[in-house]
Amino acid sequence: MIPTVLPISADEHRAFIREQPWASFLQTPGWATVKSEWRGESLGWYDGERLVGAGLVLYRKLPKLPRYLAYLPEGPVLDWARPGVSDDVGDWLAPMTEHLRSRGAFGVRMGPPVVTRRWSAEQVKAGIADDTVHRLGEIAPLVRSSTGARVVQQLEALGWRRQVAQGGFAAGQPSYTFVIPLVADDGTRRTQDDVLAGMNQLWRRNIRKAEKAGVVVAQGSREDLKAFHDLYVHTARRDHFTPRPLAYFETMYDALGADDPDDPGRISLWLAHHEGDLVAATVGVRVGKHAWYSYGASSTDKREVRGSNAVQWAMIRDAIAHGADVYDLRGITDTLDADDPHVGLIQFKVGTGGQAVETVGEWDLPLNKLLYRGFELYLRRRS
Repeated sequence: MIPTVLPISADEHRAFIREQPWASFLQTPGWATVKSEWRGESLGWYDGERLVGAGLVLYRKLPKLPRYLAYLPEGPVLDWARPGVSDDVGDWLAPMTEHLRSRGAFGVRMGPPVVTRRWSAEQVKAGIADDTVHRLGEIAPLVRSSTGARVVQQLEALGWRRQVAQGGFAAGQPSYTFVIPLVADDGTRRTQDDVLAGMNQLWRRNIRKAEKAGVVVAQGSREDLKAFHDLYVHTARRDHFTPRPLAYFETMYDALGADDPDDPGRISLWLAHHEGDLVAATVGVRVGKHAWYSYGASSTDKREVRGSNAVQWAMIRDAIAHGADVYDLRGITDTLDADDPHVGLIQFKVGTGGQAVETVGEWDLPLNKLLYRGFELYLRRRS
């Protein structure tokens, strides 16, 4: 079956997302409002008259030219595991690329949410401790996905180019994430005690330490975004990254909060205080049964009260209470080198007892090779 790809309304898009077992918040109509420098369009995949897939496309205009990069972050939302999709990827992507070409796209970038490999926390921890291991890929995975392998093989055969995530224009999403499954292998839901027992000793001790120190975690409101942002800027200076402006978080809070009245609690702000001082703060997102930790900030002072552990534990418990299947700690790098500065973030997340997950990553398809080469040059100059 070769589907038809047509524009759909935001309401049709929302209704489709609502019925899916999993979809990234980056593929919701509200995300187009957050990414105001891009132009958004919702597309639908039809089997006859039945809507069987959807995608949020973000169009970014080239400087001085009416041509666009068409980007589907963590999309499109299809049943990638279905044999008819994973065995015939070209049939599902060709009508999309032709539509995007008609919209003036010189190239397409997408990040199919298809898992290729998984590693347990124990495997990652052992890899960090092993001086001969430097990358996740050097460890035999806990799970290797045949669907992921088929999708990768076909994308390569179809001329799609695997991308390394870049900043700025490319807006790349991570290929590696760390997640805490909230449903056991036998299908039973994990309790708070189950998840806590799966954490390492340091995490459990830090959660207890925060409780004994009197750290109080509560959900904030839009009015608390300024306090979050002040701490976030402090964190950016300490950890040497470029912070987003307060207006970005205000737009994100408003857009995702209003995106679907039938799915309340899509975005939340969490604040951890100790004796009146804000010591940690996070932004969380939930779509259906998937909960994400999106942004975080922590104070350099009072680190001994472990506000970061306390706020994460509160978010995990909230995800469990709302019936989430996964708590997603978002991106990690694939490094396991103990001397790499990124390994500290991995160690923090590994302590939760979850899993490292690799997806197929982001892929580009040049539709106009000359413009695409110019686009690549533009990106290199920006970086």
